[in-house]
Amino acid sequence: MAVDLSRDGDAAILTLNRPEKLNALSFAVLGEIDAALDQVKEWPVRALIVMGAGGKAFCAGADIEELRHRTLMQQKAGAEIGQAVFEKIARLPIISIAMIEGFAFGGGLELALACTFRLGTSKAKLGLPEIKLGLIPGYGGTQRLPRIVGETRALELILSGRTVLAEEALRIGLINRLVEGNPREAALAFAREFTGHGLVALHLAREAVSRALDVPILEGLKIEADLSTLAYRTSDAEEGMAAFIEKRKPEWKDG
Repeated sequence: MAVDLSRDGDAAILTLNRPEKLNALSFAVLGEIDAALDQVKEWPVRALIVMGAGGKAFCAGADIEELRHRTLMQQKAGAEIGQAVFEKIARLPIISIAMIEGFAFGGGLELALACTFRLGTSKAKLGLPEIKLGLIPGYGGTQRLPRIVGETRALELILSGRTVLAEEALRIGLINRLVEGNPREAALAFAREFTGHGLVALHLAREAVSRALDVPILEGLKIEADLSTLAYRTSDAEEGMAAFIEKRKPEWKDG
């Protein structure tokens, strides 16, 4: 199997395990990721961590040999497969964290962009180099990157295809945090900053922020009002406010 799935406490850990191919994304690997995400939905976990095996690469991108000599319709279907799998990550009801060690190029960076958060080690190298092959990103890169770093920066990175090193990636918001030591443990520690909160409130907050990017602010404020009102109607909200008044830790029921 090219994809390993395990659990560590409240977190599911999805590991791309093709180190000899720098964890490249073949269509078979995309299928394994898709199946693993279905499994994650069945587990009582509160976060998903995505990693690459071997230490050299998170994911070096698509398997280029597999992309050659395909018909127009095959290419379009392939792009839609990648987009659908990564959108499934983006729509998980739990947070997702890409732990980037080494290369995250092309489809690998697009995988990371689909996650809620991105962490990087000092050796992280990120980029969308498709332009150098006469191509453009096809698994969501042209849509998610500008939402994260802004339109002008996204255009510069996509049109040049250049590599972004860890410090710059942190500065422009492409990654949330640089981590040291064991990447797995660092990602688990980061996840624990969020998993202690109720899942319903986390989901509603993410939904409000996500929809803010697509609508004018007045419409966004209406969305926020609706979602915050919905949050007040949950049992977790009652528990959270009671715990605050009683000076104790809340016991979330995720409802």
